[in-house]
Amino acid sequence: MNVIPVIDILNAVAVHGIRGERKQYRPLKSVICKSADHPLKIASAFKSLGFSSLYLADLDAILTNSANFDIYRRIVAQTGLDLMVDAGIADITKANEVLAADVPKIVVGSETLASLDFLGQAVKAFGRDKVVVSIDLKNGKVLSASEAIAKMNAVSFAQELGNLGVKQIIILDLDKVGTEHGINLPLLKKVIEETGVEVLVGGGIRSLSELEQLRALGVSGALVATILHNGKLEVDELKSAGFL
Repeated sequence: MNVIPVIDILNAVAVHGIRGERKQYRPLKSVICKSADHPLKIASAFKSLGFSSLYLADLDAILTNSANFDIYRRIVAQTGLDLMVDAGIADITKANEVLAADVPKIVVGSETLASLDFLGQAVKAFGRDKVVVSIDLKNGKVLSASEAIAKMNAVSFAQELGNLGVKQIIILDLDKVGTEHGINLPLLKKVIEETGVEVLVGGGIRSLSELEQLRALGVSGALVATILHNGKLEVDELKSAGFL
């Protein structure tokens, strides 16, 4: 299982995400890096610590359609990290723009997804290895710009994604982002058992033992931020447990 650090960007600055309440986000402070609010510096710090992948949520792109393309390019060029970016992608044009910024993988979040048709088009256009779909959950329900998608539960939506050829999904519990409140193991177990997709999880992860539970469950990747930045999870622990 891959442990993937997370960077949230707002106003071109790395911020600390809490419960998806974006008006409350503040510049990031971290034990990992002195200038943690600088996206490139924190990304470089992750690389130097031994991480190979990075998840970046570009809130400027999601909220105002002002994507930080230069930041994507510089992170990839200077760190070589396997970068995946959620930039509010909901159509082929935007997907092309993000991929043209040297991003290896695009993340399509259900929050901004207006149609399942686009996902089928994206998988055909870019290939299964370049398109990751995030099932964004709020109050336990799928958050989506599409009324039809919002009516689905997480498992049925994941099954539909598998039918469309999606290889990898993220179960992202927005209510738990930045809270260290733990993850929904029964839901993850059901999604893994009832779909053929690779499952990543984000939101609320609070300890090394929880990461080990996720690995035992068959989760492919875990998105981690808060416990890395506050020092509750140390890189040496991850290395000893075989995550790095």
